[in-house]
Amino acid sequence: MLRILEHTPVLVLGRRLDVRASNQMARALLTDFDALPHRERNLVRFMFCDETARSLYTHWDTHAQDIVASLRRDAGRHPHDPLLAELVGELSIKDEVFRRWWADQNVYRHTHGSKHFHHPVVGPLTLNYESLTLPADPDQRLSVYTAEAGSSSEEALRLLAAWTRQPESSHGQHADQ
Repeated sequence: MLRILEHTPVLVLGRRLDVRASNQMARALLTDFDALPHRERNLVRFMFCDETARSLYTHWDTHAQDIVASLRRDAGRHPHDPLLAELVGELSIKDEVFRRWWADQNVYRHTHGSKHFHHPVVGPLTLNYESLTLPADPDQRLSVYTAEAGSSSEEALRLLAAWTRQPESSHGQHADQ
């Protein structure tokens, strides 16, 4: 399915917002989760521990709060998950903002909405997302990002797709232009 949706960013998220799979467009938009050590393939950890996330998300604080509230929802569903406790503990120590938002105890279920990005290669994008729970495993969600037809964001996604098809050696050249 990820290959079929090759022109739009797609993620499969598991419990704790672990990135279970991503297509090439999602890796180009956010980060190459596949290149990270298994433990680091987590959307919450990316939001709070990777400085590129803070510059990538135009409204980082809004998106980060939603991510924390979504993680809080997982905690309610799986209160004895040791990996979740480890993640929350690590982020609470590393990031005062995470610690404060976690203490707020807000709960949120990401189902749809829009996110604003400022990508270092293609510039500003506003993408709509739909997050669907997979019937065979309610702990997994398929998140698909799309741009409004005819918008500058749709053109930016096309440029990002073209950039991802470039040979690896030329990526740096495009990023510097």
